[in-house]
Amino acid sequence: MADIDFNTGDSGASSTIPMQCSALRKNGFVMLKGRPCKIVEMTTSKTGKHGHAKVHLTGLDIFTQKKYEDICPSTHNMDVPHVSRKDYQVIDITDGFLTLMDDGGDTREDLRVPTGDLGKEIEKKFSNGEQFMATVMKAINEEQVVGTKVLT
Repeated sequence: MADIDFNTGDSGASSTIPMQCSALRKNGFVMLKGRPCKIVEMTTSKTGKHGHAKVHLTGLDIFTQKKYEDICPSTHNMDVPHVSRKDYQVIDITDGFLTLMDDGGDTREDLRVPTGDLGKEIEKKFSNGEQFMATVMKAINEEQVVGTKVLT
């Protein structure tokens, strides 16, 4: 009994929940091809002679903006990821990593400056000495800065 370590571990909660295809809505989130996506288009076909109504889903990956499509029967379940957003104040940028502070004053230094235009915008704002917030989105044990806003 002494060799069991209870110091680390997670709650065992799933990072997704099942939801019936017909209950999904546009602008909601769904797992397509194993990636968390925001639904941008959704069409339902009529039932055939021997079958189910089909739902055609088109979604954009919430982290890479890559387009994914899937077709599933409306009665089947699809996984819906738990997606959370949190705003942090940007304190510093070191070696391509952001130093962020949340509302409680806790800091974290484990997120990279995003690539592309958003990363350039963050570095420009920081070098100009602006005070601003970075919005961090989290889903399926993956986190990324997805936007900025002016600190009020």
